Amino acid sequence: MYALFDDAGKFHAGRVMSEADSSMQVELDSGKRVKVKAANVMLRFEQPAPAELLAQAQLLSADIDLDLAWEFAPDEDFSFVDLARDYFDAKAGPDKQAAALLRLYEAPHYFRRLGKGQFKKAPEETVKAALLGIERKKQQAEQIQAWADELVAGLCPAPVREQLFRILFKPDKNGPEYKAVVDAAKRAQRAPLDLLTAAGAIESPYQFHWRRFLFDQFPKGYAFAELPIPTLADELPTASVAAFSIDDSATTEIDDALSVQGLGTGTVVLGIHIAAPGLAITPDSALDKVARERLSTVYMPGHKITMLPDDVVQAFTLAEGRCCPALSLYVTLDESTLTVQDSQTRLEMVPIAANLRHDQLDSVITEASLTGEAPADYAFAQELAFGFRLARELKARREVVRGKPETFNRPDYSFRLTGHAGEPAGDEQVEISTRKRGSPLDLIVAEAMILANSTWGGWLAEHSVPGIYRSQASMAPGIKVKMGTKPAPHAGMGVAQYAWSTSPLRRYVDLVNQWQIIACVRHGRTAALVAPFKPKDAALFSVISAFDAAYSAYNGFQQAIERYWTLRWLQQNEVAQLEGAVMKDGLVRASTLPLVFRLAGTENLPRNALVSARVNSVDLLTLELHASFIGRLDTATTEAATEDNGDEGGEDSADLAPNAALQLAIELDGAEPEAASATPTAGDGARGSD
Repeated sequence: MYALFDDAGKFHAGRVMSEADSSMQVELDSGKRVKVKAANVMLRFEQPAPAELLAQAQLLSADIDLDLAWEFAPDEDFSFVDLARDYFDAKAGPDKQAAALLRLYEAPHYFRRLGKGQFKKAPEETVKAALLGIERKKQQAEQIQAWADELVAGLCPAPVREQLFRILFKPDKNGPEYKAVVDAAKRAQRAPLDLLTAAGAIESPYQFHWRRFLFDQFPKGYAFAELPIPTLADELPTASVAAFSIDDSATTEIDDALSVQGLGTGTVVLGIHIAAPGLAITPDSALDKVARERLSTVYMPGHKITMLPDDVVQAFTLAEGRCCPALSLYVTLDESTLTVQDSQTRLEMVPIAANLRHDQLDSVITEASLTGEAPADYAFAQELAFGFRLARELKARREVVRGKPETFNRPDYSFRLTGHAGEPAGDEQVEISTRKRGSPLDLIVAEAMILANSTWGGWLAEHSVPGIYRSQASMAPGIKVKMGTKPAPHAGMGVAQYAWSTSPLRRYVDLVNQWQIIACVRHGRTAALVAPFKPKDAALFSVISAFDAAYSAYNGFQQAIERYWTLRWLQQNEVAQLEGAVMKDGLVRASTLPLVFRLAGTENLPRNALVSARVNSVDLLTLELHASFIGRLDTATTEAATEDNGDEGGEDSADLAPNAALQLAIELDGAEPEAASATPTAGDGARGSD
């Protein structure tokens, strides 16, 4: 006696060795004996042999027409034996019965399983719907196959090209485009990015980086909807100052300006004037929602994505020749000792006498001219001289708190693209120039902004009004700057508290703090009751979390795209050799470019050792520079530590940043996602100084 039985949806047959009421012992052709529940036994038969029965059943099963079988099947419940007799003949033997069983099991869209070999045919509409689904899957499989064939042949189907960034970075693994790339990559034995590049899916490396960034951060585009320019609700008094700003020529979001009054009287009043969009933009307004969604301006060579619409920026930027709404901090100082005697905060209209530009004046306004050692033939000479003297004093005081001086070991690099208007295409000529960090004009502005951010941070605390603070517990390695809603010391800056408040046109955190400061100006000691954000306000923590993520992503993109333009500069100028200083782990920083690259052969050299490298190739898609070690240019062992300025001078700059191009999500054969090794960034972070 033989038995055909079901084992978790698979059918086996063997010789019955023994049998009880609820089970039996069955010996398979392999000699293995298994215990089978009686409920799982589908068929008992005398012949043919088990292996032969299964072979015959499989052949017969393939010939059963499911549409015809469905027509033959009764409307009530039936067994596979019944169907075999109706479909084949009334004397259908074990082989035909087993064939019917196999066919019924593999066609659930035609027949519902009821257990113990019993079935019921599905309603006609269910069958039609299932057949349509099967046909769609068949057509999709054929389409996937066709797309994969094209990719292997070096052609990129339009649907795959349109889904490029989703396929690489946020894939729908059930999507046919994704499946086609996976199949093609397996067949071609190539990494997905290599495959897609060879197939022409990537029109240019620059557009790849740019559009990938937009895909991640601005999936709906970065154009602004039409919004009205907000107006001031109240008339403001006009300040009796002649303020001046200090920025680069390309700066359109002029957030800050300075004024100096009382020179030569023994008491000097320094005015720090900050653009005040917070006077017109109200929390939860349409413009606030736009700013909160973007959180910061995005900077890159030749282009930027502003936090606020351009017409709004132009309405509040501190432009030369205008009287602009401003939040002003007036700090009264002893002219001789530079001791702070008093500070006041006002809301007012500030006349902007001039917009001074770094790139035009850095070579003119020098330390020698500011200290009287050289002629000072420029506007605001006396005011700038006082500002420089004060800035050096403020910096020295902070350095006492820090416990060591701030140093600026690397210059800032500026990128200028020629041959384009508007959004860069990626093939423009690029010029890279340097500006020494910590230059006199830099120092004047940076120290004034640190003074304002620290003073206003303390003032918010005095009024029990929460703000968004940046703090650092110590300068020990690994202790990072944190953002929170309570004042705490910033060890890297050397101040008791620090609240970003001086760039409200380009950073959302500063706009939030400006609203809080405005409440203090208007309501004094009762400000905590009416300020937009209250103590322990969940919305403040939400802003911090979102800003941290966005600011990090924006800076990462800026560093990556600056690296792109640095590598383009190497290509355009046919640079064959580079000099640089060893960092660590085989990394080298170029001496005259914002470029860090990996150089085999330098792993055991001391830090800051000067070396020469041969440029072998540049990959603009992966942002990699391939170079070979030529030799060492010095013989001294130099281990001097390098240090950047604190929060406003690039505290968050890093030697390495994630490769912006290649965190690919495609998995092949269950392996880890494709990923490139970390690639050093170009440049040292976003515009750091206020």
